[in-house]
Amino acid sequence: MSDAMDTSSREGQGSSPRRLGAAFLGLLGNHIELFGIELQEQKARTLRLLLFAGFALIFGLLLIVGLSGLLIVTLWDTPYRVPAMIGLCLFYAIAAAYCALRLRAAVNDESSPFSATLEELARDREHLLP
Repeated sequence: MSDAMDTSSREGQGSSPRRLGAAFLGLLGNHIELFGIELQEQKARTLRLLLFAGFALIFGLLLIVGLSGLLIVTLWDTPYRVPAMIGLCLFYAIAAAYCALRLRAAVNDESSPFSATLEELARDREHLLP
């Protein structure tokens, strides 16, 4: 009778670490899957942002070149052509500085791209710790 009790207690002790290991691997698998999904979403979002930013930059530059050329051609036979060119250069410098500051603010203001994974890890830590 004591042999049966020893065998069942050993099996109970062996199955507990196995269950803990299986639970840990299950949690790890879920987290890796969630991380992969978020990584794909972030990649698609970044690609879309870069594509639209590139098109906006190209069309914006074409517009600036066209308007600048129009202004210079319009003022070419007047004594205001040099001040017009200087004014355009100052305008471009101020606009570039403003855009650089806004870009820096946007980069620093970016939230964590993997917030769902971090929240899930925090919930797991709360459940596992007493």
